[in-house]
Amino acid sequence: MRNVVITGGATGIGYAIARHFTEAGERVTITGRREHVLKDAAARLGVAYAAFDATDPDAVGEAVKRLPATVHVLVNNAGGNTDRARPAPQGLRAVAQAWRANLDLNLMSAVLVTTALLPRLGEGARVVNIGSIAARGTGSGSYGAAKAALESWTADLAAELGGSGGTANLVAPGLVLDTEFFGDGLDEEGVRRRVANTRNGRPGTPHDVATTVGFLASPDAGHITGQVIHVNGGAYLGR
Repeated sequence: MRNVVITGGATGIGYAIARHFTEAGERVTITGRREHVLKDAAARLGVAYAAFDATDPDAVGEAVKRLPATVHVLVNNAGGNTDRARPAPQGLRAVAQAWRANLDLNLMSAVLVTTALLPRLGEGARVVNIGSIAARGTGSGSYGAAKAALESWTADLAAELGGSGGTANLVAPGLVLDTEFFGDGLDEEGVRRRVANTRNGRPGTPHDVATTVGFLASPDAGHITGQVIHVNGGAYLGR
């Protein structure tokens, strides 16, 4: 039985990933900022949880005490598009704050949690970061830029873990429904346009992403590292 830590594990894609590993018999800990949401999700799944802000270095440093002493699988799923929750920034200071918010949430959360847990990653550890199709130039501003930076850092992390047989990969979903990502900001026309870009004519599901993460975290995926795995129904053709 392996110890699996999943950031942003209480809802949507993170919850589906936690359920996948739980059903596979792994020992799972989910994390997130909203303790009441985490507590409810952990109770449904039968897993442990630790509430903290993954963008806050002090909070991450303190939270390490509540995470497993050895971590075999780390899934950095915490993220989101902070631009959706605010009006367009006016002025340079507001622009800087808006960009830093998305960089913190989507890049620095993964960097901080992974760095804090590096001494605890066992031999052959698996790290899977959750990126986005937005990193491939789909016009998503600071969110897309942050996810592109996450791809670059994943390649560096793969080199760092390779000496001990560990791997680091990134799963980049396209449109995935049944999550909190869009909030109320995606209407039927928005779904239709995105689905029209796929080759299989449907949106993704959290399960689609979870099973891909599960494979990358498996012993059978030991020679796959530093890669971006696209899960988007062909909306982006990585060829």
